[in-house]
Amino acid sequence: MSELNITASQIQGDLPVTILHLSGHLHGDTETELLDRAREAQEDGSRYLLLDLSDVDVLTSAGLRAIHSIFNLFTPQGDVEVIQQHGDEPYKSPYFKLVCPNPDVYYVLNIAGFLQNLLIYNNMDDAVNSFAG
Repeated sequence: MSELNITASQIQGDLPVTILHLSGHLHGDTETELLDRAREAQEDGSRYLLLDLSDVDVLTSAGLRAIHSIFNLFTPQGDVEVIQQHGDEPYKSPYFKLVCPNPDVYYVLNIAGFLQNLLIYNNMDDAVNSFAG
């Protein structure tokens, strides 16, 4: 079973954005590692997180669960209340976004319904620039 490698970087655009660059397989054996790194970023003061999926080869249901948990972690309580009040309207997170999933990973995200709430970008520049103050 393949492992997941995670490296972190910080980019200062209009807003400071933490990028977690993932490489490998995101599944049940690796989801905790990703969640720990996301929590660590938040505890260090990050409010904006970008997951770089360009080198993710496999995304399973456990990986989807990890992405959903990170979405919840980076969504402020005020936004959660807005989501609950307007449940029929799509909410796109301004705090947590994805970049460069391969076609197979994109397909999994799509059929799981993640495209309703997460913005996904095809290149790093557009993704970073989307975090505007």
